[in-house]
Amino acid sequence: MGKSPAVELEVEDRVVRISNPDRVYFPARGETKLDLANYYLSVGDGIVRALRERPCMLHRFPEGVTGEKVHQKRLPNGAPPWVRTVRVHFPRYNRHADELCVTHVADVIWAVQMSTVEFHPWNSRAADTEKPDEWRIDLDPGPTCSFDRVRRVALVAQEVLAELGATGFPKTSGSKGLHIYVRIKPEFGFQDVRKAALAFAHEVERRAPDDVETTWWRKDRDPSLVFVDYNQNARDHTIASAYSVRGFPEATVSTPIRWDEVPDVDPRDFTIATVPKRYAELGDLHAGIDDAVWSIEPLLEKAARDELEVPDEQ
Repeated sequence: MGKSPAVELEVEDRVVRISNPDRVYFPARGETKLDLANYYLSVGDGIVRALRERPCMLHRFPEGVTGEKVHQKRLPNGAPPWVRTVRVHFPRYNRHADELCVTHVADVIWAVQMSTVEFHPWNSRAADTEKPDEWRIDLDPGPTCSFDRVRRVALVAQEVLAELGATGFPKTSGSKGLHIYVRIKPEFGFQDVRKAALAFAHEVERRAPDDVETTWWRKDRDPSLVFVDYNQNARDHTIASAYSVRGFPEATVSTPIRWDEVPDVDPRDFTIATVPKRYAELGDLHAGIDDAVWSIEPLLEKAARDELEVPDEQ
């Protein structure tokens, strides 16, 4: 069977060509490359807000999500002149990479044309890539951990954030966990943000010792507990953004949720087939995140009092 003819999508003031639009990317329901592009158009403001001005690693699936996955740091060749990049340095290898820097929904659709399914942005922005402005709380369940436990831990995290005076914006991971994002002042480097995240994780563990652990080595963790993964705030560690589709046959989406949805949320309910209607009804539940900026200083003070040090990055 030959390839389907390309289509051109008008994306505000730009045109993006989608080649082979009928290629099936998600076999569970048969959604195609064009379906993926149309999904991202339906949540355009939200995905741009989640990615705006951030270095972004792309997870590309040239043959669909059951095929090979390509982790792409550098911008793929052939980008239109309007696609921006931001240069980041990797000290371990003493190398640079010019990564996608989204400013417009057409940038996202062009990345889909290049077979991108998942978008994994840094937690810092182009203005100063060494100073994160986003603290990410990753509630990572062990292999035998129930999702009920993840929900309970999320509500404990909400309680701690409220006492700190910080506003958390929850979302599903699109897989088995939950994420909570907090917008922070870009005053500190990655190591300090990571240390603040560790202090927070310890406090959540103190309040929910039967549900949480912060053990560094995976092999030493209880597989039935939730790991509050503070290491997701390390330099060049990325997780799927809000509204990013995940590379699973069911086309699940990392979806912003309200706090009152947490007790009953099921991440499997959010897919490229269901999220557009939800988005049309609710809008972007993370729309206020840039107006809720908080300083990590109280957590750094707690880390100092408790003499906490983050392990070397692995």
